[in-house]
Amino acid sequence: MTFQNSNFFIFFLLAGFISCKSVSEVDSKAVFHYNQPNPIGSLDPAFAKSQNNIWAVDHIFNQLVDLNDDLEITPELAHSWEITEDGLHYIFHIRTDVWFHKDPCFGADSSRRLSAEDVKFSLLRLINPELSAPGSWVFQDKLDDHNPIEVNYDSTLVFHLKSPFSPFLSLLTMQYCSILPREATEYYGLDIRSHPVGTGPFYLHKWLDRQGIFLKKNQFYFKSGLPLLKGVRISFVEDRNTAFLVFMRKGIDFFSGLQSSFGAQLIDDHGNLQSKLQDKMQMIKAEYLNTEYIGINLEALPESHALQDKKFRRALNIGINREEMIRIFRHGLASPAEFGFIPSVLKDSIYKVRRISYLPDSAKKIIQDIGYQSFSNEDKLITLYTNKDYLDLISYIARQWQELGILVQIELMETATLREKMRAGTVGMFRASWIADYPDQESFATIFYSKNPAPPNYTRFKNAAYDSLYEKAIQETEASERNYLYFKMETILCEESPVVFILYDQIALFAQKNITGLKGNAINLLKLEQVQDLE
Repeated sequence: MTFQNSNFFIFFLLAGFISCKSVSEVDSKAVFHYNQPNPIGSLDPAFAKSQNNIWAVDHIFNQLVDLNDDLEITPELAHSWEITEDGLHYIFHIRTDVWFHKDPCFGADSSRRLSAEDVKFSLLRLINPELSAPGSWVFQDKLDDHNPIEVNYDSTLVFHLKSPFSPFLSLLTMQYCSILPREATEYYGLDIRSHPVGTGPFYLHKWLDRQGIFLKKNQFYFKSGLPLLKGVRISFVEDRNTAFLVFMRKGIDFFSGLQSSFGAQLIDDHGNLQSKLQDKMQMIKAEYLNTEYIGINLEALPESHALQDKKFRRALNIGINREEMIRIFRHGLASPAEFGFIPSVLKDSIYKVRRISYLPDSAKKIIQDIGYQSFSNEDKLITLYTNKDYLDLISYIARQWQELGILVQIELMETATLREKMRAGTVGMFRASWIADYPDQESFATIFYSKNPAPPNYTRFKNAAYDSLYEKAIQETEASERNYLYFKMETILCEESPVVFILYDQIALFAQKNITGLKGNAINLLKLEQVQDLE
């Protein structure tokens, strides 16, 4: 039998995969099924760099502290903590009722209790140069060189910092900072990537190479009554259109994100689920800590170029109709970046910079006042570098600037090539995005700190006042004062305009009607502890 349509063939492979009870050995009605288009490369939390790895790691492991839906720090493996007045020492008190998953690394059908030593081991392993883990940057230049982590008794742990760093607790919520036992690393060696041993709500049951992963409920989870599911299945079908078809036929429980090929079938121009689908599925929206922007690297441009004038850069910012752009190209799933670089969900509403509104007439006046038309063509020309995924959005922006009388051209590049040129500082204007690694304003402010290399400071922005405010903010422990300092930094960014602010992103999650307890969050984690399949 020959299949002429490869998507048709993949559809049946996926449908067969997700319905096979004999492989999972758990009741399919209590199993949450989702597809991950990018195969998981490792279940070692030190290598949880991409979303596909992060989601799976989060099902299996815990960290010292976690985040609630409002991005507030909550207890996890640590039941409480204190911070010394000087901000240099963080003392954590570890729960004594947490057990690792049963695993051969402890002996036949055995486990053991979590201790403070496990936390110390896991986090020092993360920053060990011999591991070369992508998450090693987390504590870079933050912990004391001589005594970074100290264990006092089995259940008390102390971090010693070189200097105060106010987002330190937020750092510890990252999946890189998950806790695993020394025994597992010694027993499995490099194979720890496919033999994770954690304390989380689920444990690895089977990993069928590039076909999928099966997780089972941890019956001894320290959170009483959780998880509610008996298991989780993750399939790896790269074609999103095929996975979407399977979802529509109720073959999987959940998917996230939109493709241009089917986005309009699901949501209207305002980012809401189409009315005809509301009795067939559910849609969950959430703010996402991702800012889309166009970076401007003045060091890569001639000193005589129009972009060297901050008035001209402001004209570019007020010359974009962001609301129309989001409605056309993002199905309404975003909000205009009109109040600086840091997404509004992280800011204190008391402090708000001057709004960057769509003011085409004012933009034209600025362009006229600076004598733009008298510039040479070389100094007039704006060259926008982007990859093909953002060509439609960047083309829209370019057309709006052209209507203002600005000379614009677009250069397409492969993503990896463009990123390398941004790193090398050889492109003057480029489309980029910044996704926060942890939910703190500092995670966005850091990309404009002049002492940072590229990444994160791709624009090579340098401003002494901004740097001074940043250095104060990362040491400030009082929340209202920190918010004020970041407000002052945002004011400088809006004035100097080292970037063109495009949008603050949002995420869309789609689930079958029988799924309950599923929530969106600004760090785009798939939290399954309280999810339930009611069929």
